[in-house]
Amino acid sequence: MTDPITRWRLILGGGDADGTGVSSTELSVDDAARDRVLGEVYDAPRRGAGLGGSAPRVARWLGDIRQYFPTTVVRVMQGDAMDRLGLRQLLLEPEMMAAVTPDIHLATTLLELKSAMDDATRETARQVVRAVTDELEKRLRDATVQAVSGAIDRSARTRRPRPADIDWNRTIAANLKHYQPEYRTVVPERLVGYARRRSHVERDIILCIDQSGSMAESVVFSSVFGAVLASLRSVRTRLVVFDTSIVDLTDDLDDPVDVLFGVQLGGGTDINGALAYCQSQITRPADTVLVLISDLYEGGIAEEMLERAHAVVESGATMVALLALSDSGAPSYDSGHAAALASIGVPAFACTPDLFPDMMAAAIERRDITEWASANDIVTAHER
Repeated sequence: MTDPITRWRLILGGGDADGTGVSSTELSVDDAARDRVLGEVYDAPRRGAGLGGSAPRVARWLGDIRQYFPTTVVRVMQGDAMDRLGLRQLLLEPEMMAAVTPDIHLATTLLELKSAMDDATRETARQVVRAVTDELEKRLRDATVQAVSGAIDRSARTRRPRPADIDWNRTIAANLKHYQPEYRTVVPERLVGYARRRSHVERDIILCIDQSGSMAESVVFSSVFGAVLASLRSVRTRLVVFDTSIVDLTDDLDDPVDVLFGVQLGGGTDINGALAYCQSQITRPADTVLVLISDLYEGGIAEEMLERAHAVVESGATMVALLALSDSGAPSYDSGHAAALASIGVPAFACTPDLFPDMMAAAIERRDITEWASANDIVTAHER
């Protein structure tokens, strides 16, 4: 375990003014190696010296940081190296991608670069992105399935069951306050029936995703959630991505990696056009949840976008605008459009992936999403 003074020496870099009094010659072999790999990034001019342009040297550096630092630190250092030293271009080489630790930030970087990759590099990139999506799906699948399936079961229960369909345990629990001591029995005022056997789709879910560059992390999470939702027989899931054009990736939903490699990050934004397409796919408004995931910087006709969103709500569909679906919080977004959507019944807020399943359950049950957000300490746009 490195002592506190040495840790400060590694953080501050060993310059004359660092105040630790620990020279590089006094470091242990391992700490000297840590000092070297830190210095190659943080002591180098931005996009200057440091790791240089040698792919083998960078690959060795990536191996060194995995050896000397925990995964959480490795991911920060990889990101800093790409930002400070311009290493994105080196990620176009397969041997480089094989050396890095997969995480969502690396995945979004590779997706931004995929159009510049040759076939071999693209295949390696797919393997890296698949490692990220597999990890995310493992983290999020159970909560999503449980929340969405539970919400549909609750929505399917009937308050006017036939005698054979009465759920007596739930009926008794719901009527305990009507217990009659003198008769030693419960007089049920409300019957609770079993959920109807589902032989058909109960809800339609449309994920409408802005693929502009600032939404890259949200696109990755959306693809994973889309794949999980598509695996549920009780919901019909559609995934639409857009910039100035619109692509329906529903047929690729069984594999989030195919979805992500069908996305072209960057470009303009036409939310109105995307909503027009999604609106055309709504056939059962009362059973439809439309989730728009966008920073709301509209490049099309903003007035028409708001009118179209209002029409979706008026049709009876549930619509939610997520300013981000990520662990990183809300990026910059158009607060005017967010407030305008909130005023017509479309709550607008950023949501973490861990809260998304519960948010979908609330939407499926047609609960007040603004109240749900408040209960989860989420500030919606109209509160600002």
